[in-house]
Amino acid sequence: MTVYAPASEAEAADVIRQAQAAHSPLALAGSGTKAGIGRPGNAGHCLTSLGLQGITLYEPSEMVIAARAGTRLVDVARVLAARGQRLTFEPPEPALLMGTDGEQTIGGIVAANWSGPRRIMAGACRDSLIGVRFVNGRGEIVKSGGRVMKNVTGLDFVKLLAGSWGTLGFLTEVTFKVLPVPEAEITLALAGLDDRRGVAALCDAMGSPYGVSGAAHLPDGWHDGGQPQPALTLLRLEGSAFSVRHRVAALGERLAPFGGHSLLEDDDSRLVWSRVRDAAPVAEPRERAVWRISAAPARGPDIVAAVKAQREAIHFYDWSGGLVWLSTPAGEDAGEKAVRAAVAQHGGHATLMRAPVEVRAAVSVFQPQPEPLARLSRELKRAFDPEGVLEPGRMTAGV
Repeated sequence: MTVYAPASEAEAADVIRQAQAAHSPLALAGSGTKAGIGRPGNAGHCLTSLGLQGITLYEPSEMVIAARAGTRLVDVARVLAARGQRLTFEPPEPALLMGTDGEQTIGGIVAANWSGPRRIMAGACRDSLIGVRFVNGRGEIVKSGGRVMKNVTGLDFVKLLAGSWGTLGFLTEVTFKVLPVPEAEITLALAGLDDRRGVAALCDAMGSPYGVSGAAHLPDGWHDGGQPQPALTLLRLEGSAFSVRHRVAALGERLAPFGGHSLLEDDDSRLVWSRVRDAAPVAEPRERAVWRISAAPARGPDIVAAVKAQREAIHFYDWSGGLVWLSTPAGEDAGEKAVRAAVAQHGGHATLMRAPVEVRAAVSVFQPQPEPLARLSRELKRAFDPEGVLEPGRMTAGV
C-alpha cells in the first residue's frame, strides 16, 4: 500500500484528484489509532494527515484554537493547559480499547466525533467545533465555519464532517471553542447499587440543578487492573472549590434514598474518570468484541438485560445510562443479532467498536439506517465524493 503524507493542503488536493482520475480508492488516516473501527476497507492507498501539523491560531482571551489535522492531541492539550484551558468534550484515549500505538490526531478526533464522559454537560466534539478546512472527493479545497460561534443557514459542513469517518472529505484544519480548566473536581460515589437503581440515581442527579459533568455506573464485578470491584455509581462536579463543595453536599442529601456515599477528589476523581473515558472496564480480555450503544438513559438496563438473555456480556454505563459499553465473545457474529434485537426493541443505535477483521467484514459495524436516511447518506456521499474514492466500504458495504 502506498502511503501519501502531503505537507500542504494543495498537495492533499492533488493526491485526491489523481485518485479520482484513476478511480483508485484511498483510505484516510491520522496516526491510525482508530483504524480497527468500521468495515475493513478495500483501498489500495492511504492518505494520512501526519504531514499537516501545527497550531495555526490560538487566542486564549477568545477561547479559540485552530490546528492542522495531523497535530497530535497531546500537543494541543499542552498548549491549552499552559493557559489554564482545555477542550470541552474530554476525548477518550483509544490505545487501551483498540490496542493501537501512536498519538491520536486532532483531525482523527473530529472525523470520529470522539467524545467522552463530559459530553452530558459540554456536548460532543461537533458541538465545540466551529470551523473546518477539508478536501472533498473531487479534490476541491473547502472552508466552512470560522473563529466564532454563529447561527448557520444552509448545509453546516462543520457538523457534517464530524463523525463522517473520512467518507466525505480529508480534513486539513479544525477550529474549536475551548473552556477554562475548573479549579476543583469532586466525584460523589454511591456503592452497591444494581443497574436499575444505579441508573435511576444518575438520572435523578442529572435532573438536579447541581451541574453534574460526569454520570456513570460500574456494575458489581467490573474489572480494574484485572481485579473484580464492587458496584460504583459515579457523579462528577467541577468548578470553583467553594461551589463544588456546596453542590456536592446538596447532591449527597438529594441522593440519600440511594444509600451512603463517599467522595473522590481531584487526582482520585480524575483517575476513575480516565478509566470510564477510555472504556477500561470492557477493554480486557483483548480477544472480546466491544459494542458502544447509545439509547435513552432509562433504557440502558433494558438493553443490557435483553442482550444478556441471549449472550454472555460484560458492561458498564456512561452518560447517565445513555451510553452502554458492552463486550461479548468475538466468535460468530460478535453478538450482533442479540445487540440489534435489543436496540430494535428498546430504541437507540449500536456500533461495533472492536472485533476481528473477519467479523467486521461479515456484520453491520454501524447501526443500519432506515431507507430514507440511508438514501440521504448516499446522496451526500455522491455530492462530496462522486467517484467514491474516499474510504469506500468503511460505513457499509458498497458505500
